[in-house]
Amino acid sequence: MKRFKENWEIQHNWQLIFPLIGLLALGYSSYKLALVWFSKFGIFVTILSSVILFVGLLALTLKLFKVLEKRWKLEYRWEMIRVFIVFAVTGSSSLYVGRPIIKLLGITKENLNPILYWILFIIIGLIFYQLLLVSFGWLFGQHKFFWEFEKKMLKRFGLKRFVD
Repeated sequence: MKRFKENWEIQHNWQLIFPLIGLLALGYSSYKLALVWFSKFGIFVTILSSVILFVGLLALTLKLFKVLEKRWKLEYRWEMIRVFIVFAVTGSSSLYVGRPIIKLLGITKENLNPILYWILFIIIGLIFYQLLLVSFGWLFGQHKFFWEFEKKMLKRFGLKRFVD
């Protein structure tokens, strides 16, 4: 445990909650993917494939940490886990918020061209994603990081006047 704390620059025990949440979310995602892909082969194959997926996704995530550690300016390594959690929660939440909004507007696949429907769905989801990213970043104590990230994203969308 001491080596784990040193590796992730964890000073206080409460900071261990973020690696724990990250591992639980990765395990849940692996299990859900295994259910979708391998449930027809039985429970043993499903559990085995979820373990294999977990190991593979963990390896991929740790490689992403190494790449992004140089790019993102964070004080401690454990904060990267918190940032990844914010991105995951925001992505999922923007879909849950966008879906009722698009229904409220009366837009469905049946009354609109499917291509146009998905374009509108993505635009609405993207708008809420921007708002939720800063909000969840603030809730997770990473407001400064996500505000800077948001300003870069808005500039890339050609919305410089809203940043300054």
